[in-house]
Amino acid sequence: MSEPRRWNLGAKLTLVAVPVLLLSLLAIAATLWVSWQVEGGVAAVNEAGRMRMQTYRLALSMATADDAGAQALVESFDNSLALLRRGDAERRLFVPWDDTVRQRFVAVERDWQQFRSHTDVPGPVNVPALRIESATFVAHIDALVDAIESHLSNWTALQHLLQIAVLVTVIIGGIMLLLSGYRFVLEPLQQLERAIKRLQEGDFSVRVANNSQDEFGTLATGFNELTAHLQSMYRDLETKVSEKTSELQEKGERLQALYDMSRLIANANTLEDLGNDFCRRVASVARADAVAVRWSGQHQQNYLLLASHGLSRQMIDEEQCVKAGDCRCALPQAEAGVRVIPVRLLPQGSLPHCAHADFETVVALPIRLHERSMGEVSLFYNAQIVPSAAERSLLEALTSHLGAAMENLRRDGLAKEAAISQERNLLARELHDSIAQSLAFLKIQVQLMRDAMNSADTPRMREVLGEIDAGVRESYGDVRELLLHFRTRANTESIEPALQTTLRKFEHQSGVAARLSMHGQGLPLSPELQIQVLHVLQEALSNVRKHARASQVWLDVQQQPHWRFEVRDDGIGFRPEDRSRGETHVGLRIMAERAQRIGARLEVISSPGRGTSVLLDLPGAAAVEGAPAQGDEVAPALH
Repeated sequence: MSEPRRWNLGAKLTLVAVPVLLLSLLAIAATLWVSWQVEGGVAAVNEAGRMRMQTYRLALSMATADDAGAQALVESFDNSLALLRRGDAERRLFVPWDDTVRQRFVAVERDWQQFRSHTDVPGPVNVPALRIESATFVAHIDALVDAIESHLSNWTALQHLLQIAVLVTVIIGGIMLLLSGYRFVLEPLQQLERAIKRLQEGDFSVRVANNSQDEFGTLATGFNELTAHLQSMYRDLETKVSEKTSELQEKGERLQALYDMSRLIANANTLEDLGNDFCRRVASVARADAVAVRWSGQHQQNYLLLASHGLSRQMIDEEQCVKAGDCRCALPQAEAGVRVIPVRLLPQGSLPHCAHADFETVVALPIRLHERSMGEVSLFYNAQIVPSAAERSLLEALTSHLGAAMENLRRDGLAKEAAISQERNLLARELHDSIAQSLAFLKIQVQLMRDAMNSADTPRMREVLGEIDAGVRESYGDVRELLLHFRTRANTESIEPALQTTLRKFEHQSGVAARLSMHGQGLPLSPELQIQVLHVLQEALSNVRKHARASQVWLDVQQQPHWRFEVRDDGIGFRPEDRSRGETHVGLRIMAERAQRIGARLEVISSPGRGTSVLLDLPGAAAVEGAPAQGDEVAPALH
């Protein structure tokens, strides 16, 4: 069976419009042709009327014996007859020929031949006879004009009929086009509009009648399919919303679990606290009956029970330390990922502790960090379970967070131990370089006191006792100075506040005025570097307090092009090469060691009676510019 022919909207509108257009064009063409005929006939009537005037003028010329004028009028009349006979397209002149017009035109030509013969006869003409003949000839011309006008009246009536036909055709065509537009366009659009309004109101059962096979039929089919699909989706919407809500809730719970785990890790201070909190949290998230976190040593030979939740005391005691490979949980070579161990399906005796505790399933999660095994998390269930892909992903993420937290706690512990060791070494160095020297001196003086007492040398005893008293006072001052120095803290942005604090303490301890001058702008020093610089400057100030007998001290700081510190005093000065001032050189040696520790350069400029300058250039500094004043002596740079 052949498929029925499909007429689209354009074909339907064309089928209606083309006949109307063709009829209108034919009527208009016929009207134009008739108008052309009427116009040519009117011009012929005018030319025939002109011939009548020429006849009267020719008769007058013959009556007055005006041969030249008569001859010109004869030629003009001949031309008029020839024009009527052949017509003139340029002037739109042509005679609407029919039998009557043709007979009367032939009569006019015959009469003209007889009338013009009077111009060929010389001499005067018979005027009365000429007047009668002229009147007869003019009457024949009038008869021709009447015949043409009669014919034109028929053309005019036909023209009116054609104009009425054009008007009727246009009206009928317009009505047909309006009806076709309403039938094929407006009515389907109105139906579609009503259906869309009902659809907007929530009526998904609305359908559009499809009675055509054009574009609107295709649109109606698509609309009906769309509404049917929407109706089907709306029916299943509640189920899908419920599924999406459940999925979003599950994802929200996973995010909340990860957030809680991150907060737990951030607040954990010890490995035991971290393990216990992790066990409780994972037990709640994974809905496990018990959880155990096992920590493996560096060689991964034993797995120690770090924390647990929900395990019996007996099982905790029995699995406190599990040798690697003795249990299906403690497998250091196991691949990363979740391992599900069905306890009841294993050979008898494989997991005796789990079977005795009535556990059906054990889920093992290796704790790995950078492809290194750090331990394992075991989840115990009283029923047979298989974690879903989402649950596996969540458990792996939580275990990964645990591994990172355990590594961070280990590194923090090592860092604290290193800091404590460094601080102890610093204290030992400070005590050795300051108080230990004084105690060694006091030990010698005590021996001298004992010798003086054995020899009953009273003057010597007084001298030694004075030196012992001075040494004790010096040791007491060193202790106080160390306490003040250790309380001074650096600033992460600027060293200036720490320098001001150091100078204030120096003024309070020694009674010597001190002034700080900062020059330029430089990059801030790191806190570690600031501390070492402060220790060097404090040692320089300590030497001023002990030996310089100064009345004023200046601390000049140059930040550009590099950091440079200079401690100057107006004290008694000394000769750097003089080795008899052993205590002073001990202080210089301490400063040199600190400068060497930070890669800085230390110089001491001094001469007796001209004070002392201690210069400290930080790494990258150029050589000290300028030369000392005449008579000054410069100590070699201490590295």
